[in-house]
Amino acid sequence: MIRKYLKRFLLCGFTGWGLECFWTGLGSILSGTDRTLPCHTSVWMFPIYGTAMFIVPISKHLKGKSILIRGGLYTILIFLTEFITGSILSFFHLCPWDYSQAKFQIHGLIRLDYAPAWFTTGLFFEKLLNESHRLSLYKTVYDVKKK
Repeated sequence: MIRKYLKRFLLCGFTGWGLECFWTGLGSILSGTDRTLPCHTSVWMFPIYGTAMFIVPISKHLKGKSILIRGGLYTILIFLTEFITGSILSFFHLCPWDYSQAKFQIHGLIRLDYAPAWFTTGLFFEKLLNESHRLSLYKTVYDVKKK
């Protein structure tokens, strides 16, 4: 049982890091600062992204609900996680992000204009963590045959 949760935590942590590298790299070219697309993240982000594993029980309760309800709830939960973890890290002067210069920010910890990105990310993690999807993906990648 613990192994299953550890696998989910690691999957979400590594996936989150990858998504953040993609996002910050893309931001480099959009801002025109560096066309080599350098990205950056922090080790602190790994456990924060790892908490996305809690989407599994939530998604089970939301099964059959519309994409707007599911994505909206995930967006709110991601904002809450970002705000809480950012507040804790800021208390110790360890927070790797600062949105205080952004127009739609709250205490420099969350950006409301990121809602579409978090909406999509929440639904992405839901799909990633779905047992049947992971099994079919595993079978496809490793060509596992039924015995």
